[in-house]
Amino acid sequence: MDNTVLELRAIKKYYADAKGELKVLENISLKVGAGEFVVLLGHSGCGKSTLLNVAGLLDRPTSGQVFVRGAEASAMPESGQASFRMRKIGFVFQFDSMLSEFSLAENVDMPALISGAPDLEFSKTLLARFGLLELAHKLPATLSGGEKQRGALARAMRNRPEILLADEPTGNLDDANAALVFGDLKRLSREGTAVLMVTHNTEAAAYADRVLRLAHGVLSDATSEFH
Repeated sequence: MDNTVLELRAIKKYYADAKGELKVLENISLKVGAGEFVVLLGHSGCGKSTLLNVAGLLDRPTSGQVFVRGAEASAMPESGQASFRMRKIGFVFQFDSMLSEFSLAENVDMPALISGAPDLEFSKTLLARFGLLELAHKLPATLSGGEKQRGALARAMRNRPEILLADEPTGNLDDANAALVFGDLKRLSREGTAVLMVTHNTEAAAYADRVLRLAHGVLSDATSEFH
């Protein structure tokens, strides 16, 4: 049985620049399965975030296709992609983007509120899974960077996505908090979520099932370097 959740087929992403055409992604193909934690390494500016934005339907490729659970999501109209994204994909970014006037639990519940099915008690159960239940009532300004970022992970899981996309989620954290986040991502994958994280932090490789490297727009398997 094929457990592929996310598939990129022959993705190319080009941008026009002063010199003509900037090739950011060149013929990228990738599969991520349910319960798999894939780490994509690369230096700043190599196109990691661009790849993640294409995978998450936040940006359209110049050519190629994006499939989620076999559905060609990249061919959907904008409105269809927005609905699909809300139901199927969770996002975590470098900055936690917590809304300052809402409690941690309310922030976690925000995706459900937007989709019309708020349930603050369920969001608190998510916080409990991350060891943050005692902070549920607190405002973001009173939380540490690590607490807010782990809360952002809980928020990303609020609508029970099939795939979690993480873009440099530990970029603003110290080593100890980064390790907590990496551990959280590994645990979420073990619980069945497909996880794709892009980062320049090679420490993440120790937690991954598979390690890829992006350089000059081309993807290569780097798992053997770390396992």
